[in-house]
Amino acid sequence: MVKKKKSFKQIYHDYIENIIKLQRYQWVGILMLVWVISGFVGWVYEFFVGLIENGEPYMVGGDFLPWINIYAFGAMLILPTVYKFKKYPWAVFLMSVLVTGVLELVGGWLVYTIGNGTRYWNYDHGLWAWGSINGFVCPLSVTFFGIGALALIYLIMPFLNYLALRMSRRAFLALAITLFSLVMVDELGNLILKNLGEPTAMDFYRSIGCKYQEF
Repeated sequence: MVKKKKSFKQIYHDYIENIIKLQRYQWVGILMLVWVISGFVGWVYEFFVGLIENGEPYMVGGDFLPWINIYAFGAMLILPTVYKFKKYPWAVFLMSVLVTGVLELVGGWLVYTIGNGTRYWNYDHGLWAWGSINGFVCPLSVTFFGIGALALIYLIMPFLNYLALRMSRRAFLALAITLFSLVMVDELGNLILKNLGEPTAMDFYRSIGCKYQEF
């Protein structure tokens, strides 16, 4: 007798109740896809923030693909922190605000210190300036990140659990490994090119007339 696969509603319920059972390969694939998706969502967020602030589109990030690494790192920090508290959205939100606030503050300060004044973001202007700590972090930014964490826990993760349980092992791993490999080759390739003094994604986009904001 063929075992009937669970519906999305059933999987969502088991996920929220912490009773869903995943195999190791499924967890590996899910984490790879979280890495890819969160970096892409971060890129979309920064693109539209830049569009609103500058009045024109900018290519943002540091790679050829629409992906920003700090958002991927943030998601990987948030996920294990709040995963067991997903029955309580308010806890997920508050804990995510704390985690992303510390990440922005420490990350921004390290880049500024090591890079002799380099800043990849600065909240000392406009609406962002209220409550800003040296431009590294502000209440408005962490509020948006808290909302993003809610989307990660209650939309993205259930959907990835659904894919992991409904797709075959080979298909799911092929999807996860392919997407993860694409962004990592792009990321590491641009880092190597930059250290060698060779043209990077930023140089390419500028050469074809695109305005580029490194992040």
